[in-house]
Amino acid sequence: MAEKRDYYEVLGVSKGASDAELKKAYRNLAKKYHPDVNPGDKSAEAKFKEVNEAYEVLSDSQKKSRYDQYGHAGVDPNGFGGAGGFSADFDFGGIGDIFETFFGGSGFGGGRSRSKRGPQKGADLKYAVEISFEEAAFGIDKELTIGRMEVCLKCTGSGAKPGTEATTCKHCNGTGQVQVKQNTPFGQFVNSKTCDVCRGEGKVIADPCPACNGKGKLRNNVKIKVNIPAGIDDGQTISLRGEGDPGSKGGPSGDLLINVRVKPHLLFKRQGNDVVCEEPITFVQAALGAEIEVPTLDGKVKYTVPEGTQTGSVFRLRGKGIPFLRGNGRGDQYVKVNIEVPKKLSEKQKELLREFAEISGDETHEQRKGFFDKMKDAFK
Repeated sequence: MAEKRDYYEVLGVSKGASDAELKKAYRNLAKKYHPDVNPGDKSAEAKFKEVNEAYEVLSDSQKKSRYDQYGHAGVDPNGFGGAGGFSADFDFGGIGDIFETFFGGSGFGGGRSRSKRGPQKGADLKYAVEISFEEAAFGIDKELTIGRMEVCLKCTGSGAKPGTEATTCKHCNGTGQVQVKQNTPFGQFVNSKTCDVCRGEGKVIADPCPACNGKGKLRNNVKIKVNIPAGIDDGQTISLRGEGDPGSKGGPSGDLLINVRVKPHLLFKRQGNDVVCEEPITFVQAALGAEIEVPTLDGKVKYTVPEGTQTGSVFRLRGKGIPFLRGNGRGDQYVKVNIEVPKKLSEKQKELLREFAEISGDETHEQRKGFFDKMKDAFK
């Protein structure tokens, strides 16, 4: 039989290595040589067994002390070191717990599984609601019909037929877990898994409730009133705590998450808490000035366009925007002016415009005059 290698050498650490260094070295090597990662590789299996043996000794303070003093003989159950050496037949709860800590959950190959027998929160539900631009601006109360799980009224959530009750599972004695022995190249391991009979519940329902088929819950449509606050924006979510699916084993209910969709408006666009719109005015209104009607979220208002207004000009209506979601006040409304140039003119209208142009010359068109001045300078 080949001579065993030094355990510190196996893990690649010094004799004075700390517990954390030992654990880190073991983790890396166990992950590297695990049979599930190296299927059919006998060399990897042998190294994996060697790594486990080394860590099983060095992670135990008493065994480590005997090993440091007497070497392999100190932990050999057949030697003078007495019992306590590495055994191929051990409860996988130890190594399994190590893998669960290191690799998060069941380790490699499906290993352990822990039943979730404590209180569990119910599932969150997601729902989308579409509202108008005005409803988003000023808020609205909506009544929604939501499909969710409800406690069965017939069995009051027990899952058992009225007049009967669930009994303790005899297969796992109510623990929800059973021990399973597995023969591996490293010996026999004892692993815990969820009981197949009660599915980890610890109880068995012999006579299930006919209304819910033993589940204790039924999916029903329920009506819920939702207050959609003023100022909410497209894509924002309202959370109603405790309005989701009910929890199990005394756990709290989940939440209802309502995603708000705001329909586009024909006239208005939203920019933060401000509202933007465009309004066409005539050439004459722009030139001479005029009082016009402007649509707002509060209805039409009067606004006086000043004489000589240019196309693209923007004026502001204070406090006519969207209310702030959390706080007092509102944004503003910005109105962009577009001057409409008439496309079909009568001969009389054309004649009057020609006369106007002849009388005006370039003095009344400052932008045009300035443009030609710049063009002359540019091409000197």
